[in-house]
Amino acid sequence: MIKSIESIWYYRLVSNALGGQAMIDFSNTEYLQKINYLRSKPKHLLKDVGDQWCTPEALFLAINDLYGPLVLDLFSDGENSKCPHFYTESDNALNQEWALRLEQLGGGAFANPPYSRVKQYQGHYITGMAHIMRHTIAQREIGGRYVYLVKVATSEVWWPGEKADHIAFIRGRVPFVLPKWFVAANKRQEVTTAAFGIAVIIFDKTWAGPQISYLYRDELLKRGRALIANRAGQRKNIIVAA
Repeated sequence: MIKSIESIWYYRLVSNALGGQAMIDFSNTEYLQKINYLRSKPKHLLKDVGDQWCTPEALFLAINDLYGPLVLDLFSDGENSKCPHFYTESDNALNQEWALRLEQLGGGAFANPPYSRVKQYQGHYITGMAHIMRHTIAQREIGGRYVYLVKVATSEVWWPGEKADHIAFIRGRVPFVLPKWFVAANKRQEVTTAAFGIAVIIFDKTWAGPQISYLYRDELLKRGRALIANRAGQRKNIIVAA
């Protein structure tokens, strides 16, 4: 919630800074053109996926159960959103006022961010983890909860470290999911678990818990699968009742 006088002042400052960007059309950037080209290919290799790997449903549901409700997906392709509301590449999340949107929606934001190299369009950043983190920290100052699922990269300049309110390291490698547009070129294009560690990072200045904790992949996936089964059971009961 945007409550304090300081937060309102900061929000207005950021809003004014972003105001001149609102009318920019980000639907024709080189970054998005490349993604659309990959989507149009009849067959794909795993290397084609790039930064378009998707979050497993069970993992997201567990994270949402622990830290949600998460209602806004900051980086979606329009097909893989984990939340009812989302930004796509055409929206350019780095051009948006997340805190205001969350105030309207009444929940937190989720992000499985792209790791592409820094790219700009008409002088505005559209990718780059350092810029994503910078925008996240600025929005945190205004208000809201931002829950990230990221690779553990403590040596990278973008790693937030103590600027994050909470970091939960996940013990166990996570199997990410291919995008819906992926069509394997051959049988060798099989998905394996991520070759790096994963953490859940929370930006929320109202966070009252510890800064560091540990989660366990198998427990998270078990929790998420139970939520999926419960949801399926509820739908079945609705259909039977109808």
